[in-house]
Amino acid sequence: MADLRELKMDFTLKELTLSCQTEDADIPGSSSSVELKDKKLVCVEYPALVTSTDKMLETLGGEKAVSKSFAHPNRRLELRFRPQDPFCHPLCGNRFPSSNLVLRVRRRVRKKDPKDAEIHMDILGVIGTTYKFQGMADFQCLAVHSEGGKDTSLYDKIILRKSENQEFFEKPVPLFLPPAIFSRLDCPVDYYYRPDVYQKSLHEFSNNRNFIGLNRARRPHNAIFVSFTEPTVPTECLEAAKTNWARISVKESDRQAEEQLRKMFESRPIWSRNAVKANINIHPDKLKLLLPVFAYYMVTGPWRSLWVKLGYDPRKRSDSKQYQLLDFRIRCSTKHGYSISDMPVKAKRSALNYSLPITFNKSGPQAASVMELPAQEGPSISRDPVPVSYQLKEASYIFREGMLPPHRQMFYQLCDLDVESIKKVIEQKGDEQVCDERDGWCRLGTTDHLRDMISAMIKKFIRAQKPALPDLPKKRRRTTVTSKYPGRDSDSEEEVQDDDDKDEEEDDDDEFLPSEGSENEMETEILDYM
Repeated sequence: MADLRELKMDFTLKELTLSCQTEDADIPGSSSSVELKDKKLVCVEYPALVTSTDKMLETLGGEKAVSKSFAHPNRRLELRFRPQDPFCHPLCGNRFPSSNLVLRVRRRVRKKDPKDAEIHMDILGVIGTTYKFQGMADFQCLAVHSEGGKDTSLYDKIILRKSENQEFFEKPVPLFLPPAIFSRLDCPVDYYYRPDVYQKSLHEFSNNRNFIGLNRARRPHNAIFVSFTEPTVPTECLEAAKTNWARISVKESDRQAEEQLRKMFESRPIWSRNAVKANINIHPDKLKLLLPVFAYYMVTGPWRSLWVKLGYDPRKRSDSKQYQLLDFRIRCSTKHGYSISDMPVKAKRSALNYSLPITFNKSGPQAASVMELPAQEGPSISRDPVPVSYQLKEASYIFREGMLPPHRQMFYQLCDLDVESIKKVIEQKGDEQVCDERDGWCRLGTTDHLRDMISAMIKKFIRAQKPALPDLPKKRRRTTVTSKYPGRDSDSEEEVQDDDDKDEEEDDDDEFLPSEGSENEMETEILDYM
């Protein structure tokens, strides 16, 4: 591929004047070859007359905001005509690919002979991206209070511009709570009052109040869901699940994954989705169709969000205790060696980076079909492609002492907690006659105890990686012993010490309340099948 810097482009410019000149007459020096520079530019079609470049950039949020929008392909460029007003709703520009050139043309004319002119041309760069503001701005809401025919500005009363005293916050101010956005659409949509194509389905399920997702067809993955209270479990998968998998398992790697998953459920009857992903290299979309062939999905109880082998009922076998689920969440406190700002495991998303729905383009490429997924084997035509791996790491489902979980919330199975002290707690026998919906076959309170043990290990690991916090001197209580009770000095000191210990224990209890094991604390995996 030739270097863009070496390309030459030929241009011929003709002068357009109001004089009666020959149309075919070329200007001297108008034909020339210019160098095509390898410089990418971004164009913004600004919807206003620009008299000051600095003010124009300020309405776009500055160069930093423009660069941030350009870094995200689906992000729209925001323009605020009142950049100092926090209540100003933006005008959003759409991003389009382009292949325009920025051409600088300089024309030199002799004063004595105007016909003697020279034209110099330079290409400054190639515009690969253009932002166009094609929609309408949202409704604007000014911070103004109207009363008695007078309008009073509220900006100085509700916006904190400097450090204020207590009197500033105690002043009476009219209630001003505008919505973050008025309209979710900024472009007109043609609505011809067409009848709803789902009216029939709505009428069919109108009697069922608990039905969710009326306007979307059920995904054809054919998984079987079982709750803890159901008396029986399925012994065979749905016929549609076999048909769907047979339709897409056309490659040798698919048949190998099927045989591998069959052996996994023969050796271990209950698996989490992350554990399966860490042991089988298969595309996630294909795994959604393969799992319902061998297992059903537990919705509630101590095995919730896990895949159980067809015909296996963990509620009737006490040895299935080792496969129970532990919902663990990293505790955040300075008492555990870190605060919210320096938490060792970063969150997947943050509420501080919230963006309005109109600032993103939801339109994108259509999802590829399962049949169109790239193959992992077969002869290559030109050169060997880079092998695609969908396999997760071992840390996604196994916990060992001296390691950090990859996410703040983890779903561990008890058999995947590879720590000797934890195994001893799990092996303690409880009530082997009754399977509890919260603790399963374990003793009551075992899940809370396991969370405390894992949190202590993580705390120890983090403090070993960073300098220890300075030990603050403990406050000592002043004790007074009256002459009414002689000989109780030592007893009083012991009681004070015990009170201090109790206070510390109460602080620890108030700091973190363990999860109650609610059935709502599940992975969103169930949404893939509903």
